[in-house]
Amino acid sequence: MDEVKVVVAHSERATLRVGDVFLKVDADQARIDVEVEAMALAPVPTPEVLWRRPPVLAIAAVPGTALGRLGEPSTASPAAWEAAGAAIRKLHDAPLPPWTGRRRGDPDELAAELDGECELLVANGVLPADLVTRNRQVAEAALRSWTPAFTHGDLQIDHVFVDGDEVTGIIDWSEAGRGDALFDLATLTLGHEEHLGDVIAGYGTDVDLDVIRAWWSLRSLLGVRWLVEHGFDAFAAGCEVDVLRSRM
Repeated sequence: MDEVKVVVAHSERATLRVGDVFLKVDADQARIDVEVEAMALAPVPTPEVLWRRPPVLAIAAVPGTALGRLGEPSTASPAAWEAAGAAIRKLHDAPLPPWTGRRRGDPDELAAELDGECELLVANGVLPADLVTRNRQVAEAALRSWTPAFTHGDLQIDHVFVDGDEVTGIIDWSEAGRGDALFDLATLTLGHEEHLGDVIAGYGTDVDLDVIRAWWSLRSLLGVRWLVEHGFDAFAAGCEVDVLRSRM
């Protein structure tokens, strides 16, 4: 009998692995709706949906291994990172999905959320004021209008699977929708700045590096407190707090 492995679990959702099947349990069925539809529309390799019985979605494991892990050096080749960039460009060039996406779109709304979070980080002693202030300055470049693209929305490095130099699958599409293309690129390279050049080479067009760096700061500032409260270690080497420190 295959063992049941807990991949991730917190108050919002849980993912279990049983052999080559992943079971995603999510009380928010709208999130699962987005995931299923996005995987059907995305012009890149995605997991096969095996069955769905709310609140559970069963999907098949994709071949290959994750491009890397946050906080760990990536063993993937530069060509694999380039291939990831090319796959992302193919996604961003695809027709827009019919839904707006769950990620924040209005710059003023996002700025207000960011400012409130920065105040809480300092007031609660989570991060020192100078670290928060500096990264809030860096994050400003991300607070601008952008042309919507078909985005993954949560393109963490361990959501992209490769076999050799080829992308074999991109997983976890619950945040997909119309979004900022540079947010996807920044999420993939968070904590792996050394591979940004490879990703952009595969992406095949110039991007604003200041906006990429701004998204690194912005995502980390908004994520640290949530990660701590849900049992994750944002202070681990190479993770979100180190990303913030690298901007000092």
